[in-house]
Order: sequence, then C-alpha cells, then structure tokens
Amino acid sequence: MEVRWDVFLMIVGAALLTFLPRVVPLIVLSRMELPEWAIRWLDYVPISVMAALVGQELFVQKGQFSLLNNIELLAAIPTVLVAIKTKSLLGTVITGMISIMALRYFI
Repeated sequence: MEVRWDVFLMIVGAALLTFLPRVVPLIVLSRMELPEWAIRWLDYVPISVMAALVGQELFVQKGQFSLLNNIELLAAIPTVLVAIKTKSLLGTVITGMISIMALRYFI
C-alpha cells in the first residue's frame, strides 16, 4: 500500500489542530493559581455546554423552534424525572431510550 504524503500531512495537521487547543491551556493553567471567582465560573461551563446541546435537540426541529408534536420533548420528561430521582447515568440513558422508542412506535 502506498502512502500518500499529502493525506498523511493533512491527518497530522488535523491531529495537531485538535491537540494543541486542548493541551496548551491545560499546561498554562496548571502552573497558575486561578482566583476563586474564575474557579466558580469554570464550574458552570460543563453544565452550560450540556444544556445548550440538549436544549437544541429538544426544542429545535427542522431548523425551527417547536413545542408541538415534539416526541423528543415528551421522552425527556420521564428521562429527567429518572435522572433526578436515581442520579444514575445508566438508568437515565435506558429510560430515555425506552421512552423515545415507545413514543416513536405508538405515535
């Protein structure tokens, strides 16, 4: 099998462009003492990213905001309740999968 250098260099370049923005801040920030307000602010980043991703999947259908005839939003109700009650990732995922399958089958 022949190695195409242009493809190889593109893969290496893409790997570097993926790797550097993640590692450089980690290296720089590991040697710094962040103020308390910055640490508190950074605590909200994962929750905000997850809320943005889930919110877009739940409320946007075919590029438009939708609350009516929204199967994903209906499936999210029991899923959120199980997540709050059990705090189990596995139970939450299984509940979400069963909810969406049942709703798609019956509706």
